[in-house]
Order: sequence, then structure tokens, then C-alpha cells
Amino acid sequence: MAEADTGGSRERGVRRYLRDRVRISVDALEHLVGGLGTAILAFAALLLLSVVALACLVGIGLPVIPSALKAVRSAARRERARLSRWGFRLPEPPPVPAGLRQALRDPWVRRECGFVALHGTVGLALGVFGLSLPLSAVQNLLFPFYFWLLPPEEGGPGLVNWRIDGLPDALVVALIGVGWLAVTVALGPRMARLQALPGRRLLAPPPDVDASLRIAELTATRAAALDAHAVELRRIERSLHDGAQNRLVAVTVLLGAARRALARDPAQAAQVLDRAQDAAELALAELRTVVRGILPPVLDDRGLAGALHGLAAGCGVPCTVEVEVPGRCAASVETTAYFVVAEALTNVARHSGASTAAVTVRREADRLHLSITDDGRGGADERHGSGIGGIRRRVEAHDGRFTLTSPPGGPTTIFVELPCGS
Repeated sequence: MAEADTGGSRERGVRRYLRDRVRISVDALEHLVGGLGTAILAFAALLLLSVVALACLVGIGLPVIPSALKAVRSAARRERARLSRWGFRLPEPPPVPAGLRQALRDPWVRRECGFVALHGTVGLALGVFGLSLPLSAVQNLLFPFYFWLLPPEEGGPGLVNWRIDGLPDALVVALIGVGWLAVTVALGPRMARLQALPGRRLLAPPPDVDASLRIAELTATRAAALDAHAVELRRIERSLHDGAQNRLVAVTVLLGAARRALARDPAQAAQVLDRAQDAAELALAELRTVVRGILPPVLDDRGLAGALHGLAAGCGVPCTVEVEVPGRCAASVETTAYFVVAEALTNVARHSGASTAAVTVRREADRLHLSITDDGRGGADERHGSGIGGIRRRVEAHDGRFTLTSPPGGPTTIFVELPCGS
């Protein structure tokens, strides 16, 4: 029995590993394709800069420099938007200075020029090579199904230039496709990270500006935390005032009435006491509800994984939960993660029209990553009062990161990253 359990656990581990590798490879391919698009824009901006620089040597390119710098800024802005969608927060720089001398001295402009030089060459090459790998793998893997349509002397696809005389030779080409597929899985994520490196390094704020931006961000985060705290206090006050307090007042009134009726009509006093007991039980239930809203006891009893499985079981939409968090995080982190998932699943059930939802929680080093995805109609917008703004404020108050992706037609994905210590 123990050997069977070990074998089943090993098989599940292998399936999870393969599933993760496929997901990582697909994400990397998506990154590379998106990076290829911005690399083409960077290459065009680089060509424009080169032409303007050559024109300046003969004295006719100076008036065109502001337009070239605007083209560089446009390419950099597209890369900032792309990287921001994948979780890298890159703030927008100030406008390009109007004066030519001021623009050339601006550290933002100089860093963006360096970015188009690197991303327009190295990033473009990585994007083309990264896209060619899966295409070559597909061509080689499918070659046994169409090789008979080609003349034998033409060879196979890609680097296969020898004569193909039959199915055995075509199967050898297919094995080469398996090799290309393995190379894609192994190198794809590394190439995607390398392609994004110039944008992450050069499009980030200059060192002397980064500190001031961080101070402004922390100031805004502190204000958001205070606002969220005030909203939570008002909610608790309303819950106590409208619920438990009214029940306790009713208990006091009923106990007074029972005391007065005790000497005159003991039977009526017993009925009033029964009503007082019911009111006290309702007040106790109200207080328990308020306490659960402050810190859910299920987190202490069952941990984050058990609490999230409980939320999924009570969701109106079929929901799967995958939690890979070794050990326990800080109570504040687990509470934030719990309320984020609770609010997100409430939105899924009420507004999305989804048929399925999935919650994934993983801990990587000192960061806790949460992903809530549904296959609904999409188009979610935090400005329309769906509770998403409250999720963002709660996450940012914890100095975390919040990303919402919800194109019309779906799917909708909420990605949250919370610091949880080492």
C-alpha cells in the first residue's frame, strides 16, 4: 500500500512538473512574440535615429531630432506597457523636454535611446529565433504526414537538406522535431527573460529619480492603507450598530419587561425571557459574523490552503484551487490573500457569467503569487464599482502588486503579488 501511494505521488509530481513546463513554455512564447512586436518598433526608431544622426553630419538633421526622440519615446512606451502587463511596474517618464539641448541631457531620453539600440537588435534577433524554434518543431513533427508530396531530392524542412527516400527518413526528421521542441522548452523562458532585460534595466527610472518615485509611491500606499483602514472601521461600526447593538438593546428591554412581569404573570415573564434568549443568540451570531470579517478563524484552524478550498466550495461557480505554499505566511499576508480570493470569487459569481474559475497560489522566495482566472465574458473594470478597486487598495496597502487582465469576451485574470518575508 505504501509503495502504491509513493508511486501515485511520484506520478502526480511528474504530471504537475510537465504541466508547469508546458505553461512556462507557452508563457515564454507569448512573451517572445510580444517582444518581437516591440522590437520591430524599436528597430524602426533606431533606423530613424541613425538616419537623423547621418543627416546631422551634413547640417540638415537638427530640426528632425525632436521627432526622432518622440518615435523613440513611443517605442519605449509600448515596451513599458508590455512589461507592465507581465508584472514589471515601469512608471511613465515626464514629457520629452522641448529644447534640443535639454532633451539630449535628459537621462530618461538617453536611457530610451540605449534601449532602442539594444532591443531593436538583440531583442529582434531573440524574438525571430524564439518564434522559429516552435515553427521548426511543428514542421519536422508533421513531416511524416506530407513528405510524399515533395520530391525526394528536396530534402526536409529547415536544416534537413539530405534526400528523403521513404517513411524511415521522414521519421528521422520527426525525431529532429522532438529535439527542436526540447530546445524550445529549455531555451524559451531564458530567451524571454533576456529579451525583456533591456526594457527592465533601461526603461526603469534613473537612479536619482527612482528614490523620489519610491517615496511618492510609499506615500500614496500609506494614504491608501489609512483609507482602507478607515473604511474597514466604518464597516465594523455599522455592523455593530445596526446588528449586535440593536439586538443587545432588545435583550435589555425584554429583560426589564420580564422582571416587571415576574411578580404579576410568571407565564408571560417566561415568554419574554424566551424572546430575550432568542435576541441574545442573534446578537451573538452578529458578533461572530463581525469577528469573521476582521480575521477569519478558518485561517487559524485550517491554514491558507484549507481556507481557500472552503471559499471555492461555497462559490456559485465550479472552482478549482491549487496551493503550493510550504509552511505558513504572516497572518496579515494570509488574511489579505483570503479576502482577495473571497472578493474575486464573489465578483465571478455575480458579474462574470463564467462556467468555471481557477485559483492558483504559489510562494516563490519572499513573494506570494495569487492568480484568479475565470472563463466569463470579460470586460471587468475597477472603475465601475465591482469591488476590484477595493482589492487593489488592499493589495497596495500591503506594498503588493495587482494586475487585472480582462479583454472583452474573456478570460479575466487577476494576478496579485504580496511580500511575505523570506
